[in-house]
Amino acid sequence: MECNNKQKNLERCNCTYSSCNKTGICCECLRYHLATRELPACCFPDEVEKTYDRSFRAFAKAWSL
Repeated sequence: MECNNKQKNLERCNCTYSSCNKTGICCECLRYHLATRELPACCFPDEVEKTYDRSFRAFAKAWSL
């Protein structure tokens, strides 16, 4: 799938998984992660994203006060 916004999306994408073919294609990334009961990298602070734990539990822990 071609994405007209890919270059713009890449400026804000913090995904560090180097072999991901969905990087910069937000709709594909979101669809993939939700189907696997996860959230994409952009939902996490950089230090949490680097752990590759994209679970809802990791999300809640990262943003808890």
